[in-house]
Amino acid sequence: MSTSLLEKVSFARSWDPKVACMVTLTLVFLCGAAAGAVAMNFGVHNRLHQPSFDTAAGREVYFSRMKRELNLTSTQQEQMESILNDFWTYYRTVLSESKTKVEQILNEEQRQKFERILQERQPR
Repeated sequence: MSTSLLEKVSFARSWDPKVACMVTLTLVFLCGAAAGAVAMNFGVHNRLHQPSFDTAAGREVYFSRMKRELNLTSTQQEQMESILNDFWTYYRTVLSESKTKVEQILNEEQRQKFERILQERQPR
């Protein structure tokens, strides 16, 4: 019985340090992946990645936060919503006009690349 125990101990000591390191790193990686999957299941991802403020969903999230954190009265809510809607309209207008101005100075190949860059920035 003691021979078997000694064989097991000597086998454990004969591991190559590189192999032991790789096994340890793999186990740490797998534990991290499992923890990430569990966090995603509980909706942590959605809280970390809020919608862009210039989208309808983003406006709603932003406005709800303003109402909640500032404890706005109903009159203030209406005024705040009006002000924010004006801001978002202005923001979209400025973006659109700026894009048009940039496209006017670019040649066709550059415009295509510019469009691709803008598409990459769009939220999915």
